[in-house]
Amino acid sequence: MAVYIPEDKVLEIKNAADIVEVVSDAVYLKKAGKNFVGLCPFHSEKTPSFTVSPQKQIFYCFGCATGGNVFSFIMKRDGILFPDAALMLARRYGIHIPTRTLSPEQKRRINEREGMLSVNRQAMDFYRQELLGSPSGKRAMAYLKKRGLSREIIDTFCLGYAQEGWDHLLNYSSKKGIPSSMLEKSGLIVQRKNQDGFYDRFRGRIIFPIFESNMHVIGFGGRVLGDSMPKYLNSPETRLYNKSRSLYGLHLAKLKCRQSEAVYIVEGYFDLLALHQHGIQNSVATLGTSITADHVQILRGFIGKNGKVILVFDSDDAGIKAAQRSIAIFDKGYIDAKILVLPEGYDPDSYLFEFGVDAFLDLVSEAQGIIPFLMNSAVKRYGLSNEGKIRVISELKEPLASINDKVARSLYIKDLAECINIDESAVLERVRKITLRKGAPFKDQGKVLKSKWDRIERQIITMMLEFPQISSEIAERNILDLFEDNDLRSIGQTILKNKDRSGMGVSDLIDLIGNKAQKNLVSSLAIGEDIWNHEACLGIITRFESIRNKDKNLLMEKIKEAEATNDTELLLKLLTKKQKMAVLAEKKKMALLK
Repeated sequence: MAVYIPEDKVLEIKNAADIVEVVSDAVYLKKAGKNFVGLCPFHSEKTPSFTVSPQKQIFYCFGCATGGNVFSFIMKRDGILFPDAALMLARRYGIHIPTRTLSPEQKRRINEREGMLSVNRQAMDFYRQELLGSPSGKRAMAYLKKRGLSREIIDTFCLGYAQEGWDHLLNYSSKKGIPSSMLEKSGLIVQRKNQDGFYDRFRGRIIFPIFESNMHVIGFGGRVLGDSMPKYLNSPETRLYNKSRSLYGLHLAKLKCRQSEAVYIVEGYFDLLALHQHGIQNSVATLGTSITADHVQILRGFIGKNGKVILVFDSDDAGIKAAQRSIAIFDKGYIDAKILVLPEGYDPDSYLFEFGVDAFLDLVSEAQGIIPFLMNSAVKRYGLSNEGKIRVISELKEPLASINDKVARSLYIKDLAECINIDESAVLERVRKITLRKGAPFKDQGKVLKSKWDRIERQIITMMLEFPQISSEIAERNILDLFEDNDLRSIGQTILKNKDRSGMGVSDLIDLIGNKAQKNLVSSLAIGEDIWNHEACLGIITRFESIRNKDKNLLMEKIKEAEATNDTELLLKLLTKKQKMAVLAEKKKMALLK
């Protein structure tokens, strides 16, 4: 059963929420006429096709045909239902939503996320007090200072400490009245093997709170002070925390990423803290996982279509494998990525504190593209003997095959052939085998063919959206009864049903339509900037009626031809069409008699 939110509250949220502001949390938008454009956060694209209209408070992507209002955007972005999206926006804009009308189960479902966020915030405060106020926290603070971290960075990232012991957080939460079930859902405690009680997940570790972009604590990372294993421990996957979509430090980096149109990606907490402490604030860290397609999609929203990514990997085997895995992801995400190679034995943390930011930025200026990096690494590792060349090609064939752009792939194959002094066709042949083995033939899905009436029927619905004054004329002349497209007819009927409601806009109409495809269709039709007037609208309506009448006459001629040639199959189809047209005509006649 759907959660009920009072209509007046929905309207209040809608009036308070600015869609450009909300979308800008995830998409780098630029002004384009009356609208704003950016790279779509829901699919990969090279050219911005995602459009936001501040005037109509809607969005539409011409690439993946996704559209809607501010609620639709939050629902699509976070994979949540309307009530959760409304509550999220209400919280953001300080609007109180009464819950007294909800059933206990509905309240539980709505409050669960809020409860987990509250538990995480209180856990962060607890760990923070442990670091700053407990005797054992002094040792942890000394460790952080030894690593070179300033008090400002420690405070900015809200670092904490989980002291040794099995139940410190558990006892603290119990005194606060926090149920163990909520702590378990948040991944902060673990059930004992004998099912008898719980124990703290994080013990004897520096604590790194993980924030989502809007500053909510969604999880934690922990590092031991010594060399015991595992050295790092992260929260498990929860309703809030998904490591494939989360990036450490993004909440502080997003503004700088927008301004610089570039982002540094590192692999560790301390690497990220070192970059920020040295003024490189457009930097984030992955959380115990390789870079994912979701990560790339999120970052493109902040750095834009021409943005740059600098991957700061160690130059060891693990770093090389990470670079190999990332090629296809960055290629499919249409994003320019480079590899920063640090001297052997250094990571970003140690290099910055030893040599300083200027030396680090000098290395950045020499950063290589992913393929050149892998090429040089392979040659350095295997050499240029005959056996070495074979191993180089063997290592590079998969990464080269991962490149979708045929021109780019061809150029890199040529570079590799010249680098190791081998015939280009030999390299090409090895790569071609991989590409053939990898995938099914490319299928061009193309556009779904529409009826010949599609264009003019779309025009009529568009003018109903943009010039509501024409709706009465549409209703009186029963224009919608002549439509062939069921979705367009249904949208038109919804418009007519609500035409007398004051202040009714496109964003409001989207909320009244339950069909997702129709929501997208409304957004696509309304996102334009066409200017309509009464005369132009009447002209389109009259032309539509005239064409439909001509079509009727043409149909009769085709029926006569089919009868003359004894084409029974065609005749049956034509008679069926004639019958449908007759039904529509009768509906129109009856409406006029009312």
